[in-house]
Amino acid sequence: MSSRSRASILIRRNSKVNATKKIKYGSLNNRQKESYNFQKVSSILVEYGFVTIKLNDDWQAADFIAQRIDGNTFLKIQLKGRLTVSKKYMNKNIYICFPYHGDWYLIDHDEVLATISQQYNDTFSKSSSWIKQGEYSWGRISQKMEEMLAHYKL
Repeated sequence: MSSRSRASILIRRNSKVNATKKIKYGSLNNRQKESYNFQKVSSILVEYGFVTIKLNDDWQAADFIAQRIDGNTFLKIQLKGRLTVSKKYMNKNIYICFPYHGDWYLIDHDEVLATISQQYNDTFSKSSSWIKQGEYSWGRISQKMEEMLAHYKL
């Protein structure tokens, strides 16, 4: 019996739970969305040999740790809803993980920040959000930037 079949049998025993109907991501609150996204990206990272550990409170700017099965590789990952760069993540060996058009990206923050700065002549660094909040994010990614980020796609 498949694990999905076992889960269905267990769920049917408790008629108050309807786990056969998928939730709508948009109906979730921010905390639920973060949990949802953590579970989604964890299921992808396991295919690359990583297990994840969710942190209750940001530790060294990370939302979670991904440990490679070799036992030697650890990634500090900040989970975002979109491509984001931030002054507070600079020089902290942080990876940013975010979804875009159904795909997930895992980027080395400082590497991508340097590349974006070079490719786009620091245009984001002149924005009020970068100057005032020390952070900048892209709701939409240009075709050029999407091509630049292609090798970060999981």
